[in-house]
Amino acid sequence: MSIFSTDILKNTDAYVPGEQPQDKSYIKLNTNEFPFPPSDKVKSVVSDKKAADLRLYPDPTCRVLKQAIAENYGLKDENVFCGNGSDEVLALSFLSFCKKEDVVVFPDISYGFYPVFASFFGLNYKEIPLRDDFLIDISDYFSDCGTVYIANPNAPTGLALSVGQIEEILKNNPNHVVVIDEAYCDFCDCTAIGLIAEYENLLIVRTFSKSYALAGARIGFALGSKELIADLEKAKFSFNPYNLNRLSIEIGAEAMKDREYFEKTVAIIKENRQKLTDDLRKLGFLVLDSGANFVFAKKDGFDGEQLYLKLKENGILVRHFGKERIKDYLRITVGTKEQDDALINTLGRILK
Repeated sequence: MSIFSTDILKNTDAYVPGEQPQDKSYIKLNTNEFPFPPSDKVKSVVSDKKAADLRLYPDPTCRVLKQAIAENYGLKDENVFCGNGSDEVLALSFLSFCKKEDVVVFPDISYGFYPVFASFFGLNYKEIPLRDDFLIDISDYFSDCGTVYIANPNAPTGLALSVGQIEEILKNNPNHVVVIDEAYCDFCDCTAIGLIAEYENLLIVRTFSKSYALAGARIGFALGSKELIADLEKAKFSFNPYNLNRLSIEIGAEAMKDREYFEKTVAIIKENRQKLTDDLRKLGFLVLDSGANFVFAKKDGFDGEQLYLKLKENGILVRHFGKERIKDYLRITVGTKEQDDALINTLGRILK
Protein backbone atom coordinates (compact mmCIF):
# COMPACT_ATOMS: atom_id res chain seq x y z
CA MET A 1 0.00 0.00 0.00
CA SER A 2 1.48 3.34 -1.03
CA ILE A 3 1.58 6.51 1.04
CA PHE A 4 -0.91 7.96 -1.46
CA SER A 5 -3.58 5.29 -0.90
CA THR A 6 -7.08 6.46 0.02
CA ASP A 7 -8.84 5.35 3.18
CA ILE A 8 -11.22 3.33 1.00
CA LEU A 9 -8.35 1.19 -0.30
CA LYS A 10 -6.82 0.87 3.15
CA ASN A 11 -10.13 -0.33 4.62
CA THR A 12 -11.05 -2.76 1.84
CA ASP A 13 -10.00 -6.39 1.69
CA ALA A 14 -9.90 -7.15 -2.04
CA TYR A 15 -11.78 -10.07 -3.52
CA VAL A 16 -9.65 -13.18 -4.08
CA PRO A 17 -10.49 -14.93 -7.38
CA GLY A 18 -10.16 -18.67 -7.85
CA GLU A 19 -6.73 -19.93 -8.83
CA GLN A 20 -5.65 -19.79 -12.47
CA PRO A 21 -2.23 -21.47 -12.14
CA GLN A 22 0.11 -21.69 -15.12
CA ASP A 23 2.74 -24.06 -13.71
CA LYS A 24 1.22 -27.22 -15.19
CA SER A 25 -1.96 -28.64 -16.68
CA TYR A 26 -4.78 -29.15 -14.18
CA ILE A 27 -8.29 -30.52 -14.23
CA LYS A 28 -9.94 -27.23 -13.26
CA LEU A 29 -12.95 -27.75 -11.02
CA ASN A 30 -12.42 -24.64 -8.91
CA THR A 31 -13.99 -21.63 -10.66
CA ASN A 32 -17.34 -22.97 -11.94
CA GLU A 33 -16.39 -22.59 -15.58
CA PHE A 34 -18.43 -24.49 -18.16
CA PRO A 35 -16.59 -27.65 -19.28
CA PHE A 36 -17.90 -27.49 -22.86
CA PRO A 37 -16.92 -25.03 -25.60
CA PRO A 38 -19.25 -22.20 -26.61
CA SER A 39 -21.91 -22.65 -29.29
CA ASP A 40 -20.70 -22.94 -32.88
CA LYS A 41 -22.69 -19.77 -33.58
CA VAL A 42 -20.32 -17.95 -31.25
CA LYS A 43 -17.32 -19.09 -33.28
CA SER A 44 -18.86 -17.67 -36.45
CA VAL A 45 -18.60 -14.16 -34.99
CA VAL A 46 -14.80 -14.24 -34.91
CA SER A 47 -13.94 -13.46 -38.54
CA ASP A 48 -11.31 -11.36 -40.29
CA LYS A 49 -13.85 -8.59 -40.82
CA LYS A 50 -14.89 -8.57 -37.18
CA ALA A 51 -11.25 -8.46 -36.16
CA ALA A 52 -10.67 -5.51 -38.47
CA ASP A 53 -13.69 -3.74 -36.95
CA LEU A 54 -11.96 -3.74 -33.56
CA ARG A 55 -10.40 -0.43 -34.62
CA LEU A 56 -13.89 1.06 -34.09
CA TYR A 57 -15.59 1.75 -30.77
CA PRO A 58 -18.35 -0.69 -29.81
CA ASP A 59 -22.01 0.26 -29.57
CA PRO A 60 -22.34 1.81 -26.08
CA THR A 61 -26.02 0.80 -25.95
CA CYS A 62 -25.22 -2.90 -26.63
CA ARG A 63 -28.39 -2.91 -28.74
CA VAL A 64 -27.85 -6.27 -30.49
CA LEU A 65 -27.14 -8.04 -27.22
CA LYS A 66 -30.00 -6.37 -25.39
CA GLN A 67 -32.45 -7.38 -28.09
CA ALA A 68 -31.36 -11.02 -27.96
CA ILE A 69 -31.66 -11.13 -24.16
CA ALA A 70 -35.00 -9.32 -24.09
CA GLU A 71 -36.50 -11.60 -26.74
CA ASN A 72 -35.34 -14.72 -24.92
CA TYR A 73 -36.98 -13.70 -21.62
CA GLY A 74 -40.09 -12.06 -23.05
CA LEU A 75 -39.05 -8.56 -21.95
CA LYS A 76 -38.40 -5.21 -23.62
CA ASP A 77 -34.98 -3.74 -24.35
CA GLU A 78 -35.66 -1.16 -21.63
CA ASN A 79 -35.72 -4.00 -19.09
CA VAL A 80 -32.16 -5.14 -19.90
CA PHE A 81 -28.79 -3.76 -18.84
CA CYS A 82 -25.50 -5.18 -20.15
CA GLY A 83 -22.19 -5.10 -18.29
CA ASN A 84 -18.61 -6.34 -18.31
CA GLY A 85 -19.38 -9.53 -16.46
CA SER A 86 -21.94 -9.74 -13.66
CA ASP A 87 -19.31 -8.32 -11.31
CA GLU A 88 -19.49 -4.93 -13.04
CA VAL A 89 -23.29 -5.10 -13.00
CA LEU A 90 -23.23 -5.83 -9.27
CA ALA A 91 -20.72 -3.04 -8.63
CA LEU A 92 -22.91 -0.52 -10.47
CA SER A 93 -25.93 -1.71 -8.50
CA PHE A 94 -24.09 -0.98 -5.23
CA LEU A 95 -23.23 2.46 -6.60
CA SER A 96 -26.76 3.15 -7.85
CA PHE A 97 -29.05 1.76 -5.16
CA CYS A 98 -27.18 1.52 -1.84
CA LYS A 99 -27.53 4.70 0.21
CA LYS A 100 -25.03 5.82 2.84
CA GLU A 101 -27.73 6.05 5.53
CA ASP A 102 -28.98 2.50 4.89
CA VAL A 103 -27.62 -0.92 5.86
CA VAL A 104 -26.94 -3.30 2.96
CA VAL A 105 -27.76 -6.90 3.88
CA PHE A 106 -26.62 -10.26 2.50
CA PRO A 107 -25.80 -13.75 3.88
CA ASP A 108 -22.58 -14.32 5.81
CA ILE A 109 -21.76 -17.25 3.55
CA SER A 110 -22.33 -16.17 -0.02
CA TYR A 111 -20.54 -14.55 -2.95
CA GLY A 112 -17.36 -13.02 -1.57
CA PHE A 113 -17.66 -9.84 -3.63
CA TYR A 114 -20.68 -8.50 -1.69
CA PRO A 115 -18.72 -7.33 1.40
CA VAL A 116 -15.90 -6.13 -0.85
CA PHE A 117 -18.23 -3.88 -2.85
CA ALA A 118 -19.91 -2.63 0.32
CA SER A 119 -16.55 -1.66 1.83
CA PHE A 120 -15.25 -0.20 -1.42
CA PHE A 121 -18.24 2.14 -1.68
CA GLY A 122 -18.07 3.06 2.02
CA LEU A 123 -21.43 1.51 2.90
CA ASN A 124 -22.81 0.14 6.13
CA TYR A 125 -23.57 -3.55 5.73
CA LYS A 126 -24.73 -6.55 7.72
CA GLU A 127 -23.88 -10.17 7.01
CA ILE A 128 -26.80 -12.32 8.16
CA PRO A 129 -25.83 -15.84 9.30
CA LEU A 130 -27.23 -18.77 7.38
CA ARG A 131 -29.12 -21.37 9.38
CA ASP A 132 -27.24 -24.40 10.68
CA ASP A 133 -28.34 -26.31 7.55
CA PHE A 134 -26.91 -23.49 5.38
CA LEU A 135 -30.37 -22.40 4.23
CA ILE A 136 -31.46 -18.75 4.19
CA ASP A 137 -34.15 -17.80 6.71
CA ILE A 138 -36.15 -15.35 4.62
CA SER A 139 -37.62 -13.64 7.69
CA ASP A 140 -34.12 -12.31 8.42
CA TYR A 141 -34.54 -10.11 5.34
CA PHE A 142 -37.85 -8.45 6.24
CA SER A 143 -36.28 -5.37 7.88
CA ASP A 144 -36.54 -3.01 4.86
CA CYS A 145 -33.37 -1.30 6.13
CA GLY A 146 -31.39 -1.25 2.88
CA THR A 147 -30.63 -3.00 -0.39
CA VAL A 148 -30.81 -6.79 -0.18
CA TYR A 149 -28.37 -9.05 -2.05
CA ILE A 150 -29.13 -12.75 -2.36
CA ALA A 151 -27.39 -15.21 -4.66
CA ASN A 152 -29.95 -17.77 -5.80
CA PRO A 153 -28.79 -20.53 -5.90
CA ASN A 154 -26.40 -19.41 -3.21
CA ALA A 155 -22.65 -19.75 -3.60
CA PRO A 156 -20.78 -21.70 -2.38
CA THR A 157 -23.58 -23.86 -0.93
CA GLY A 158 -25.61 -24.34 -4.12
CA LEU A 159 -28.87 -24.18 -2.14
CA ALA A 160 -31.76 -22.20 -3.61
CA LEU A 161 -34.82 -20.30 -2.46
CA SER A 162 -38.15 -20.83 -4.20
CA VAL A 163 -39.77 -18.09 -6.26
CA GLY A 164 -42.40 -17.80 -3.52
CA GLN A 165 -39.72 -17.12 -0.92
CA ILE A 166 -38.13 -14.46 -3.13
CA GLU A 167 -41.54 -12.82 -3.48
CA GLU A 168 -41.95 -12.68 0.30
CA ILE A 169 -38.62 -10.84 0.57
CA LEU A 170 -39.77 -8.38 -2.11
CA LYS A 171 -43.07 -7.75 -0.34
CA ASN A 172 -41.27 -7.03 2.92
CA ASN A 173 -38.78 -4.57 1.40
CA PRO A 174 -41.06 -2.16 -0.48
CA ASN A 175 -38.73 0.82 -0.03
CA HIS A 176 -35.49 -0.83 -1.15
CA VAL A 177 -34.11 -2.73 -4.11
CA VAL A 178 -33.81 -6.49 -3.79
CA VAL A 179 -30.99 -7.82 -5.96
CA ILE A 180 -31.24 -11.51 -6.84
CA ASP A 181 -27.93 -12.75 -8.21
CA GLU A 182 -28.93 -15.58 -10.55
CA ALA A 183 -25.47 -16.49 -11.81
CA TYR A 184 -26.28 -20.20 -11.43
CA CYS A 185 -30.04 -20.13 -11.96
CA ASP A 186 -29.96 -21.89 -15.32
CA PHE A 187 -29.05 -25.10 -13.49
CA CYS A 188 -32.26 -25.14 -11.43
CA ASP A 189 -35.89 -24.00 -11.65
CA CYS A 190 -35.81 -21.01 -9.34
CA THR A 191 -35.66 -17.88 -11.49
CA ALA A 192 -37.56 -14.81 -10.31
CA ILE A 193 -37.81 -13.28 -13.79
CA GLY A 194 -41.58 -13.77 -13.76
CA LEU A 195 -41.84 -11.30 -10.85
CA ILE A 196 -40.27 -8.34 -12.68
CA ALA A 197 -43.58 -6.99 -14.02
CA GLU A 198 -45.10 -6.97 -10.54
CA TYR A 199 -42.23 -5.67 -8.39
CA GLU A 200 -40.46 -2.48 -9.42
CA ASN A 201 -37.84 -3.03 -6.70
CA LEU A 202 -36.60 -6.34 -8.15
CA LEU A 203 -33.27 -6.45 -9.97
CA ILE A 204 -32.02 -9.77 -11.34
CA VAL A 205 -28.33 -10.12 -12.20
CA ARG A 206 -27.12 -12.84 -14.55
CA THR A 207 -23.97 -13.88 -16.40
CA PHE A 208 -22.77 -15.58 -19.58
CA SER A 209 -19.79 -17.03 -17.66
CA LYS A 210 -21.46 -20.22 -16.47
CA SER A 211 -24.21 -21.77 -18.60
CA TYR A 212 -23.10 -20.06 -21.84
CA ALA A 213 -19.41 -21.07 -21.62
CA LEU A 214 -18.22 -17.47 -22.05
CA ALA A 215 -16.30 -16.69 -18.85
CA GLY A 216 -13.46 -15.26 -20.93
CA ALA A 217 -15.74 -12.90 -22.86
CA ARG A 218 -16.85 -11.06 -19.66
CA ILE A 219 -20.56 -10.55 -20.32
CA GLY A 220 -23.14 -9.95 -17.61
CA PHE A 221 -26.60 -8.46 -17.59
CA ALA A 222 -29.39 -7.25 -15.35
CA LEU A 223 -33.15 -7.55 -15.74
CA GLY A 224 -35.59 -5.23 -14.02
CA SER A 225 -38.04 -2.39 -14.27
CA LYS A 226 -37.48 0.39 -16.78
CA GLU A 227 -36.59 2.77 -13.95
CA LEU A 228 -33.96 0.51 -12.33
CA ILE A 229 -32.33 -0.19 -15.68
CA ALA A 230 -32.25 3.54 -16.47
CA ASP A 231 -30.38 4.12 -13.20
CA LEU A 232 -27.77 1.52 -14.12
CA GLU A 233 -27.40 3.06 -17.58
CA LYS A 234 -26.78 6.48 -16.03
CA ALA A 235 -24.13 5.00 -13.74
CA LYS A 236 -22.46 3.25 -16.67
CA PHE A 237 -22.44 6.33 -18.89
CA SER A 238 -20.94 8.30 -16.01
CA PHE A 239 -18.10 5.83 -15.64
CA ASN A 240 -17.42 3.60 -18.68
CA PRO A 241 -19.87 3.91 -21.59
CA TYR A 242 -17.94 1.44 -23.77
CA ASN A 243 -17.96 -1.28 -21.15
CA LEU A 244 -18.41 -4.21 -23.57
CA ASN A 245 -16.17 -4.73 -26.59
CA ARG A 246 -17.50 -5.32 -30.11
CA LEU A 247 -16.85 -9.06 -30.14
CA SER A 248 -18.41 -9.70 -26.74
CA ILE A 249 -21.61 -7.92 -27.74
CA GLU A 250 -22.04 -10.08 -30.83
CA ILE A 251 -20.78 -13.27 -29.19
CA GLY A 252 -23.29 -12.86 -26.36
CA ALA A 253 -26.15 -12.28 -28.78
CA GLU A 254 -25.36 -15.42 -30.77
CA ALA A 255 -24.96 -17.54 -27.64
CA MET A 256 -28.32 -16.33 -26.32
CA LYS A 257 -30.04 -17.20 -29.60
CA ASP A 258 -28.72 -20.76 -29.78
CA ARG A 259 -31.28 -22.29 -27.40
CA GLU A 260 -30.79 -25.84 -28.67
CA TYR A 261 -27.10 -25.93 -27.73
CA PHE A 262 -27.76 -24.15 -24.44
CA GLU A 263 -30.47 -26.59 -23.36
CA LYS A 264 -28.46 -29.65 -24.43
CA THR A 265 -25.29 -28.72 -22.55
CA VAL A 266 -27.09 -27.50 -19.41
CA ALA A 267 -28.98 -30.81 -19.29
CA ILE A 268 -25.66 -32.69 -19.41
CA ILE A 269 -24.33 -30.64 -16.49
CA LYS A 270 -27.44 -31.49 -14.45
CA GLU A 271 -26.95 -35.19 -15.18
CA ASN A 272 -23.25 -35.00 -14.32
CA ARG A 273 -24.06 -33.10 -11.11
CA GLN A 274 -26.33 -35.89 -9.94
CA LYS A 275 -23.75 -38.57 -10.73
CA LEU A 276 -20.98 -36.59 -9.03
CA THR A 277 -23.19 -36.14 -5.96
CA ASP A 278 -23.98 -39.85 -5.84
CA ASP A 279 -20.34 -40.85 -6.28
CA LEU A 280 -19.16 -38.49 -3.54
CA ARG A 281 -21.79 -39.82 -1.16
CA LYS A 282 -20.63 -43.36 -1.88
CA LEU A 283 -17.20 -42.23 -0.68
CA GLY A 284 -18.80 -41.04 2.57
CA PHE A 285 -19.00 -37.32 1.77
CA LEU A 286 -21.78 -35.09 3.02
CA VAL A 287 -22.99 -33.30 -0.13
CA LEU A 288 -25.56 -30.50 -0.09
CA ASP A 289 -28.36 -30.68 -2.67
CA SER A 290 -27.05 -28.26 -5.28
CA GLY A 291 -29.04 -26.25 -7.81
CA ALA A 292 -25.86 -24.89 -9.40
CA ASN A 293 -23.05 -26.21 -11.61
CA PHE A 294 -21.01 -27.14 -8.55
CA VAL A 295 -21.41 -29.21 -5.38
CA PHE A 296 -20.44 -28.37 -1.81
CA ALA A 297 -19.10 -31.35 0.10
CA LYS A 298 -17.12 -32.45 3.13
CA LYS A 299 -15.80 -35.70 4.52
CA ASP A 300 -16.06 -36.12 8.27
CA GLY A 301 -12.69 -36.65 9.86
CA PHE A 302 -10.79 -35.01 7.02
CA ASP A 303 -9.45 -31.48 6.96
CA GLY A 304 -10.85 -29.53 4.00
CA GLU A 305 -7.66 -27.64 3.29
CA GLN A 306 -5.58 -30.81 3.34
CA LEU A 307 -7.95 -32.53 0.91
CA TYR A 308 -7.76 -29.49 -1.38
CA LEU A 309 -3.94 -29.55 -1.28
CA LYS A 310 -3.79 -33.30 -1.89
CA LEU A 311 -6.03 -32.93 -4.93
CA LYS A 312 -3.88 -30.09 -6.21
CA GLU A 313 -0.77 -32.25 -5.86
CA ASN A 314 -2.57 -34.77 -8.05
CA GLY A 315 -3.41 -32.21 -10.74
CA ILE A 316 -7.00 -31.42 -9.74
CA LEU A 317 -8.11 -27.97 -8.61
CA VAL A 318 -11.15 -27.43 -6.40
CA ARG A 319 -12.08 -24.40 -4.27
CA HIS A 320 -11.45 -24.22 -0.53
CA PHE A 321 -12.65 -21.40 1.73
CA GLY A 322 -11.08 -20.54 5.06
CA LYS A 323 -14.21 -19.33 6.88
CA GLU A 324 -14.66 -21.24 10.13
CA ARG A 325 -18.13 -22.69 9.40
CA ILE A 326 -17.15 -24.03 5.98
CA LYS A 327 -13.42 -24.70 6.29
CA ASP A 328 -13.87 -28.46 5.93
CA TYR A 329 -15.99 -28.16 2.79
CA LEU A 330 -14.82 -28.20 -0.81
CA ARG A 331 -16.67 -26.46 -3.63
CA ILE A 332 -16.31 -28.69 -6.67
CA THR A 333 -17.31 -27.56 -10.16
CA VAL A 334 -19.27 -30.13 -12.16
CA GLY A 335 -17.10 -31.05 -15.12
CA THR A 336 -17.29 -33.52 -17.95
CA LYS A 337 -17.94 -37.15 -17.03
CA GLU A 338 -14.23 -37.87 -17.57
CA GLN A 339 -13.14 -34.99 -15.32
CA ASP A 340 -15.58 -35.98 -12.58
CA ASP A 341 -14.48 -39.62 -12.74
CA ALA A 342 -10.84 -38.54 -12.43
CA LEU A 343 -11.75 -36.55 -9.32
CA ILE A 344 -13.60 -39.47 -7.74
CA ASN A 345 -10.79 -41.93 -8.47
CA THR A 346 -8.21 -39.53 -7.04
CA LEU A 347 -10.27 -38.90 -3.93
CA GLY A 348 -10.65 -42.66 -3.47
CA ARG A 349 -6.86 -43.05 -3.45
CA ILE A 350 -6.37 -40.08 -1.09
CA LEU A 351 -8.95 -41.31 1.42
CA LYS A 352 -7.23 -44.68 1.65
